[in-house]
Amino acid sequence: MKKKGGKGLPPISTASLPDVIFMILFFFMVSTTMRDQELLVRYKLPEATEVQKLEKKSLVSYIHIGQPSMTMQAKFGTAPRIQLNDSYKTAKDILDFVAAERDKLSENDRVSMTICLKADQATKMGIVTDVKQELRRANALKISYAASKSLGY
Repeated sequence: MKKKGGKGLPPISTASLPDVIFMILFFFMVSTTMRDQELLVRYKLPEATEVQKLEKKSLVSYIHIGQPSMTMQAKFGTAPRIQLNDSYKTAKDILDFVAAERDKLSENDRVSMTICLKADQATKMGIVTDVKQELRRANALKISYAASKSLGY
């Protein structure tokens, strides 16, 4: 005679668990993009009714204009600043910035290079005009303005 009450569930095999974790880790490493710049300015984008996404983001170089971030305000104050790559610059440095960004691209893509201005909505137009004048001197005539889409008119 056998006793029927002593049976339990068989143990779950965890042999494939490291493989599953490795595949998930590999997926996130491949699909995640790393931020190429640290934002030193803070801005709230103006709203627009007609917004288009940029086709090739690899051909876009960004110029950020706004107040310094909270951690940088003690050193630089609250006046709007221009950020090129990872540092504050003046409008006169834009010529070198555009030349360096053009050198990163291939010969065919240099014509399609776009400069995207990400400016705070409260930024005075004088600093934006200075940036546009320097972009004109650098022959960077393809400019886009970053904006958030508004829901109504």
